[in-house]
Amino acid sequence: MDLTLYIPKPEDGWFYARMLSDPATMAYNAPWFPPDGCIPHPEEEWKRIQAEWIGRAPERFYAYLLRTSDGTFVGDVNFHYTPDRDWWDMGVLIDASERGKGYGRQGLQLLTEYAFSHGVKCLHNEFETTRDAAYRMHRAVGFREICRENGLVQLELTERAYRDGN
Repeated sequence: MDLTLYIPKPEDGWFYARMLSDPATMAYNAPWFPPDGCIPHPEEEWKRIQAEWIGRAPERFYAYLLRTSDGTFVGDVNFHYTPDRDWWDMGVLIDASERGKGYGRQGLQLLTEYAFSHGVKCLHNEFETTRDAAYRMHRAVGFREICRENGLVQLELTERAYRDGN
């Protein structure tokens, strides 16, 4: 595995801002932030991430994915507790220029290992049924489909299933 989790420092916010401003990276997000999915004011979002997400595990977790061979950031991962469902919603975002290299799956594996070693009981993700690569990536790591409706699929992986080898 050529990736590691990296807890970003305040001065590393340039990467976060670049990803959130890149239409190719954020295209999946276009239904919520038309027309191109980009998040307005990414610098302000970075300040919020630093204040609310860094160092908050197991309630919240945020990290960059760092390629160890050359020190390049290739994406980010996160999770946060959703009390009304008693699960942790999670996400993996790979910079568009780094997609197709297996980093999404590696990042999801790293996130899963971290989460289940820090008290998380169930990881959950929901996304559009048209996102075939994301679906295959989750299934390859052991997530199971729990619901499919209104063009969305929900997947989860419990700590027990993870420990038992699915």
